[in-house]
Amino acid sequence: MPTRKQTEAILEAERAKVAPPPLFKVLLLNDDFTPMDFVVHVLQKFFALDREQATRVMLQVHHDGKGVCGVFPRDLAATKVEQVCSFARQSQHPLACVMEEA
Repeated sequence: MPTRKQTEAILEAERAKVAPPPLFKVLLLNDDFTPMDFVVHVLQKFFALDREQATRVMLQVHHDGKGVCGVFPRDLAATKVEQVCSFARQSQHPLACVMEEA
């Protein structure tokens, strides 16, 4: 049977902290061809933003050249980028979506 000191050492080892995964920003990039309403629709559909939030991000894309859609772990960010790019191409829009480290 382990002593109390051995038990405490075992419990301490189990409490070791794991660093959180790095986060990535998903960005929409401005272009001169994709309609603003389509961008708002994409933001609502893939990022669960309400109409007001989506409009705010769309205007940021329009005025600043890019806008942050959300911040996610790497795999989720990559999936969102692929979903948006695929949906834009299917809809025949050149909307670009990228990710960068947050």
